[in-house]
Amino acid sequence: MPELSRSQVFVYGAVAIALLLVGARAIRAEGSGGAPVPPPVAAEGNSFSIESGGSDIVVDVTGAVQRPGVYRLPAGARVIDAIGRAGGTAGGATVEAINRAARLTDGQQVVVPEEGPATATAGVAGTAAETGPISLGSATIGELDTIDGIGPVTAQKIVEYRDQHGGLASVDQLDEVSGIGPATMESLRARLQP
Repeated sequence: MPELSRSQVFVYGAVAIALLLVGARAIRAEGSGGAPVPPPVAAEGNSFSIESGGSDIVVDVTGAVQRPGVYRLPAGARVIDAIGRAGGTAGGATVEAINRAARLTDGQQVVVPEEGPATATAGVAGTAAETGPISLGSATIGELDTIDGIGPVTAQKIVEYRDQHGGLASVDQLDEVSGIGPATMESLRARLQP
């Protein structure tokens, strides 16, 4: 077997090191794909900011999921992707109360409701008022219909608008839905949460 020259050994060594570095970087990137985005704490107070990488969005997944938290997902991701990133639903989740196919927007909160007294009575007119604010991201037509000034037709328009625009980041976006005037917006602000 012929012996390698000193320059050949150096070149082969450099190529081997480069391959190891590229492989280690790929493994590290693959392994961190499912990790939640840790909330950095500022030196003063509890506020923090997360810089989004060009095509990523950051969402808060809460409620009846295995690992509630803040997660970074690719742009165009859907509610079902966020639930999956949070480890899937937990026992007692009422997934039929949310639109799992809706597109996510940056800063959106995904609330997976839990089955319980509030969920069981939410479809009955007059009973949702005692349960507190309704989640804008998961409100059903029946829940929206319980709000003063909202009928089944307007509730349907709200859900369609939410689905067409990939969710709603704030109650103020409902201003763009036909049939919602200033008085209705005040009722919505009191009864809905983002």
